[in-house]
Amino acid sequence: MLITCPYCGPRDLAEFTYQGDANRVRPDPASTDHEAWYDYVYQRANPVGDHKEYWQHSGGCRSHIVVVRNTMTHAVGSVGFAREHEERKSAARHKSGEKA
Repeated sequence: MLITCPYCGPRDLAEFTYQGDANRVRPDPASTDHEAWYDYVYQRANPVGDHKEYWQHSGGCRSHIVVVRNTMTHAVGSVGFAREHEERKSAARHKSGEKA
């Protein structure tokens, strides 16, 4: 599988480290809602189709990226910087009135 790093271009999967699901929303760190933290830590979806994932180009420029990967075919649909993904998520939460 090839992942196209926004800085370095197409690179082999061996240069990257999987960092987790990019769709999950972390509870407020000050929250004492045990159910919310349990769900965040232990509950995992097993999606079929396109899925957003955090990766780090650990064998290259070390940038954190968001990869949209099809879980059936492993085809990479798009790649972008994680920082930009987080900014869009934050703006959407702010627009909807949700707390970060």
